[in-house]
Amino acid sequence: MKSENLHIFKKPSFNAPPKVLLGFEGWMDGGDVSTGTVNYFISKLKATEFASIEPDGFYLYSFPGDMKIASLFRPTVIIEDGIIEYYSPPKNSFYYSEKHNIILFFGKEPNLQWDDFANSIFSLCSKFNAKTVYFIGSLVSLVPHTREPRIIYSASDIELKESLQHYGLKPANYEGPSSFITYMTVLAQKHNLHMANLIATIPAYVEGSNPMCLAAIVKRLTGILGIEIDTKDLDTMSAKFEEKIDDIILEHPELAKNIDKLEEDYDNEIFDSEMTELKHWLQQKGIRVD
Repeated sequence: MKSENLHIFKKPSFNAPPKVLLGFEGWMDGGDVSTGTVNYFISKLKATEFASIEPDGFYLYSFPGDMKIASLFRPTVIIEDGIIEYYSPPKNSFYYSEKHNIILFFGKEPNLQWDDFANSIFSLCSKFNAKTVYFIGSLVSLVPHTREPRIIYSASDIELKESLQHYGLKPANYEGPSSFITYMTVLAQKHNLHMANLIATIPAYVEGSNPMCLAAIVKRLTGILGIEIDTKDLDTMSAKFEEKIDDIILEHPELAKNIDKLEEDYDNEIFDSEMTELKHWLQQKGIRVD
């Protein structure tokens, strides 16, 4: 199995089959949980870049719509005093830590040629005898910020599912549009791989990076991956983040009332609350839940 888009420029040596952790910009990166988690591990493990996937052919750069919509698809450019100083197409990079037997991937979910992009990742897994792949993501949900974020999972096979049941995760139940990650998971067994997706539920009323969800995912992953790292910095960030949200909520009594209901549902493990009033309030603020 070979991919023309995959470029390996350094060959690490692992003592055992490495585990692979994937993070993608795109559909399931709300709160920067997907990319933020992988970047956190890259930093903490002092991981080294060793391979990449060329972006050509995988992305839409021109999409109908206004500038706000177009900016979501086009590469970033910086022009200073008439000179193009910076141009950044999508980047898809692999990093490794031999000490921890792990491969980390940071990239952008492809718009096109899903099969070729997936084959690039599978090809690298085959090259280094990786057996298990994990994707980290998030989805917007009607959950309170005052509780431990729920983490749901889906898996390619029963064996991997059973191994995940020891980490306080909940099996996913979903029907709707598929993501590239689900497509990869379906194909994983054909490539002799186990693949699981860990998805944090993030509060719909909280925008921007969410260190509380990041902390929840990272702590679960340290157990799943068998890696010991100090996460006190995430605890500090989470505490400050929660204080900031609490201050904002004090200025919005109607939101505070709805959060009380979210807390009640969370504590009683009610997962499918309609929460019509909160949805209406969020829609007024331009925030979608679906």
